[in-house]
Amino acid sequence: MRTIAALFLFLVLLLPVTAQQGNADDRIYDEVRLKLVNHPDVKGGAIEVTVNDGVVTLQGKVRTEKGRQKAESLTHKVKGVKKVVNQIQVTNV
Repeated sequence: MRTIAALFLFLVLLLPVTAQQGNADDRIYDEVRLKLVNHPDVKGGAIEVTVNDGVVTLQGKVRTEKGRQKAESLTHKVKGVKKVVNQIQVTNV
């Protein structure tokens, strides 16, 4: 019975932390997307954004190296971003 009570207590204490992290990742995702869409060097690029525990991965294509670097720079400026994994490719298309 003590094991069940301990497990229950552990889950009750862990769930709010997990939910808060999910909310933080959602907020980071939204802010990164807004920054990327509204910046002229990056706008028009097909960039996918994923966030996992504050680590943001950028994938897709942009037209210039400047756009690739700017996407990473803008992402770093979002509060809560711990790391940026920039997998954006530069293409002329």
